[in-house]
Amino acid sequence: MLTAVELAMIRIRRRQARRSLARPVVQGMAEPVDLNTLTVIDAVDEGASEEGRDVTVGFVADRLAIDPSRASRIVADAVKSGFVRRVASQEDGRRSCLELTRSGREAVAAAHRTRQSFYSDVLEGWDPDEQREFARLLTKFVRSLDDATRG
Repeated sequence: MLTAVELAMIRIRRRQARRSLARPVVQGMAEPVDLNTLTVIDAVDEGASEEGRDVTVGFVADRLAIDPSRASRIVADAVKSGFVRRVASQEDGRRSCLELTRSGREAVAAAHRTRQSFYSDVLEGWDPDEQREFARLLTKFVRSLDDATRG
């Protein structure tokens, strides 16, 4: 069983490294988006959905599992490109937070549509109960991964 999980994860990782899904997302957008900017947009969008959470460069670094200096550079590029803006924290005005601009919200919505369409095609032959169970177990697995890598 663990061998099967390991092999499946290796195949998923290879696909992710090739960015085979990210390229169609970027190509399908009205405005050109760099792949690194897309990862920042996704992280900012994810953080914005977490109630009461300041989305900072540190948050982006954590979500992307990169060092803060690299996160700072790619966030700066996302800001320069007009997809993300810096705003003062509501908790501490000295702290800079990140939020999506209108272009950023449009880009993340287009990314969600493209990815969900792809996954819909992949899961098309699956029974609806299998799809729900897969979603439940995959979410549980990702939470376990997060817990294991935080400690």
